[in-house]
Amino acid sequence: MSPPPQSSLAVLRRLAPYARPVRGRLLGSGAAALGAMLAGLCIPLMIQRIVDGPLAHRDRSSLLVLSLAVLALGVVEAGLLYLRRAMGARPTTEIEKRMRADLYHHLQQLPVAFHDRWQSGQLLSRAISDLSTIRRFVAFSGLFLVVNVLTVLIGMAVLLVIAPALGALAVIMAIPLVVLCGRYEQRYRLAARRAQDQVGDLATTVGEAALGIRVLKSFGQGPRATQAFLKHAGELRRTELTKVGVLATLWALIIALPELTLAAMLALGGYQVATGSLSLGTVIGAITVLTYLRWPLESLGWLLADAGNAAAATARYWEVRDTAVTVADPPRPQAPGQPVRGGLRIEAVHFRFPGATADVLQGVDLNVRPGETMALVGATGSGKTTLTALVPRLADVTSGRILIDGVDVRDLALAELRTLVATAFEDPVLFSASVRENVALGAPQACDDDVRRALRIAHAETFVDALPWGLDTRIGEQGLTLSGGQRQRLALARAVIGHPAVLVLDDPLSALDVHTEAEVEAALRRVLHGVTALVVAHRPSTVQLADRVALLADGRIAAVGTHSELLAEVPEYRRLLSTVDARAVTR
Repeated sequence: MSPPPQSSLAVLRRLAPYARPVRGRLLGSGAAALGAMLAGLCIPLMIQRIVDGPLAHRDRSSLLVLSLAVLALGVVEAGLLYLRRAMGARPTTEIEKRMRADLYHHLQQLPVAFHDRWQSGQLLSRAISDLSTIRRFVAFSGLFLVVNVLTVLIGMAVLLVIAPALGALAVIMAIPLVVLCGRYEQRYRLAARRAQDQVGDLATTVGEAALGIRVLKSFGQGPRATQAFLKHAGELRRTELTKVGVLATLWALIIALPELTLAAMLALGGYQVATGSLSLGTVIGAITVLTYLRWPLESLGWLLADAGNAAAATARYWEVRDTAVTVADPPRPQAPGQPVRGGLRIEAVHFRFPGATADVLQGVDLNVRPGETMALVGATGSGKTTLTALVPRLADVTSGRILIDGVDVRDLALAELRTLVATAFEDPVLFSASVRENVALGAPQACDDDVRRALRIAHAETFVDALPWGLDTRIGEQGLTLSGGQRQRLALARAVIGHPAVLVLDDPLSALDVHTEAEVEAALRRVLHGVTALVVAHRPSTVQLADRVALLADGRIAAVGTHSELLAEVPEYRRLLSTVDARAVTR
């Protein structure tokens, strides 16, 4: 998933659109930080004047004035540092908030195929830890990287002015420092990117183990899951140690070179004082300037490391944001036909998964009349679920078209289309929210009466009322506090609450026991009256809901007719249902 490496600066430039609206406050924060550093840099110059002036001439009055000036510079430095933090907190958290909101919105727009390919842990790490890394960089590391470099340059210029020989020595010693910093920063950034990817892998492993804890326990696979976790954790540890090694070398160089420079300046400055070519105050001032520059110089190590982390985090963020939204609103959406009748027509539809070499659907033609219930039957892997996903545009057809009341679904606004079409999946997904909120996802403006009507249709009202707080009972993550049949019935209620014109049911009865299945079927017969429905049938009992049945084979519709007609005339259909007593579902 990692793209070709770019320079840190090129990657970090992509933060500019988010920084632009708050650039005034960011620049103000940076100016305050630079002002604080310059105020601190002025203190060595004041010390030079004290040594060469009042101390050399025993002038007590001047000593007091200059000492108060040093105190004033210290107060100004502290005040500006406080102002820097006060001005920088709000804009940087605003940048993080906007980036996180844009990422989440983009994830909602991306097609289902994208989410099938990407691990949830990788997306989670980008939305949380990577954005926190970027915020810290913008708030502190990035700002002080610029401020400290400017401070070092200004300090070097001051040294060249007050003591040219000592300043030239400092500049000469700084050149290898700059070269080595650039070299090691690149190595650190590559290691940081690898570590952040491994954090995503580790988060995926933990998330999957948490969701599948019942399976792991029931099969006694806890130790194997632990080994998988330890494998990812070990890889992350090795990468982190690589980062530590690179950073340790960088820090050693950054600390050693200024120390060598300081020793050389003491030797050269002492010699010049001894020969009378330089004053003692000037040497003390130059050495104090270099001592003041030690923190800006030493901080370059971890500031560059933070820049590498932020560049890797930014690259990972834009990997997702740069993914094209292939299922989107048309430039000029059409209105659905009026009155809405719900006629569904599938014409010459082909579909191929991204990266695949063959079509799953190969010219599917199917006409579901308004108010008709069509069962879709086929062997496992024949493309039934794929076909139903194309109706609400969870994916788009590769070629051909799907029409509702004569309007291509790609010409409808997505919000309009998904109001017309409701879906209940074979694997019901519930959220950690109340029963009311889970059901009302199908119609956000629904009142309690609408929710209860949908629950009655799905034969769920009785068990919901028996829950501790009824509609307000909070369902656990993934609805695992409920039985499979209860989850399925809530998902079914969510599908019918919005009075859709087209109802797509992906075998929603698969998790129900025989008694409950019969009751839900009876309720569904009432709601399916007058509603166009496409029902994926994996078991013959589901066919009872349908007016007609379509047999899907080899990516095409092989036959269409009533259940009795297909049993009598289509051998492949008979073979498909041969494992059960076909007479039990004969109309």
